[in-house]
Amino acid sequence: MADNAKTYGAKGGKARAKKLTAEKKSAIARAGALVRWAKAGISNLLFAKYGAPDRPLRIGDIEIPAYVLADGTRVLAQSGLHAGIGLSEGGGKDGSRKIVELMRRIAEKGIDTRGLIVRANSPIRFIPPWGGKPAHGYEATILPDICHVLIEAGQRGILGKRSEHLAERAAKLQLGFATVGIIALVDEATGYQDYRSRDALALILEKFVAKELRPWVKTFPAEYYKQIFRLNDWPYAENRGRPGVVGHWTNNIVYKRLAPGVLEELKKQTPRYPSGDFKHKLFQRLTEDFGHPKLREHLTGVIMLMKYSPNWRVFMSRLDREYPQWGNTMMLPFPEDYAAPEVPGDTD
Repeated sequence: MADNAKTYGAKGGKARAKKLTAEKKSAIARAGALVRWAKAGISNLLFAKYGAPDRPLRIGDIEIPAYVLADGTRVLAQSGLHAGIGLSEGGGKDGSRKIVELMRRIAEKGIDTRGLIVRANSPIRFIPPWGGKPAHGYEATILPDICHVLIEAGQRGILGKRSEHLAERAAKLQLGFATVGIIALVDEATGYQDYRSRDALALILEKFVAKELRPWVKTFPAEYYKQIFRLNDWPYAENRGRPGVVGHWTNNIVYKRLAPGVLEELKKQTPRYPSGDFKHKLFQRLTEDFGHPKLREHLTGVIMLMKYSPNWRVFMSRLDREYPQWGNTMMLPFPEDYAAPEVPGDTD
């Protein structure tokens, strides 16, 4: 009787297991792993809800295991990140120290490493969706910064012969995620995009777009327009009118790159005159505590890119790389022989 009870119990357990969804099975595996590691004296572990070995982040022929933690943090596996950017398995450095040592060498050459030394030295420890041993990883947004630093180091010729391939690898990665965004790629790779809240876009717009019109305050600095004129080789005068195309360019350079759907929502919320012109400036609809600060932050970065660009074509190329448009899958075409429109009234 006892043997029969065991047999029926085992069969019943298998039958119940078959009825469980994949998500429920993962949750049970994670819970079991947490208990095991807690008994071993390891606590406060995070756990990943999404991601699988057969669904890595793919950029060209480069694959990096990716996960989404329970709190929504997108994570790249540490070892996969090392391989993805071209760091060898050997060399006597383990774990986070590989990237830390690399960034220290680059920083000694005078390149801004964007806080990567500290960030790489603090990996995230988490339990994979299927349970098992704790893994180490980094927040996914570290990858674009690593690529930026490696590309700059390569351009300045300070990586050395043995590490030149790192800049080439970084350029390949950057090309893959520049116009889509690393977060979107991780969400697609892990399947998390299917579980994101449907009102995510509404929440973004609520943060950026105010329900009431803000009073007009000078927001776009004169330097922004001075640089547009310089890059297009136009003569600049402080009180002179600007070509209408500058407004269209501003939509592209600024509003389309703040957050998804922001430009469309600002246009929808801003009334127009019968002529079709807006009655107010679009930035008057940005929220005081979030939208407006984000606009100022973006303008600071844009003006910096402008100052270090020799002409309009180069600036737009750099802009698409550093601040890609939301939802855009291609860089804007600016051929070598691009000619900017003439300033109305110019005679010289």
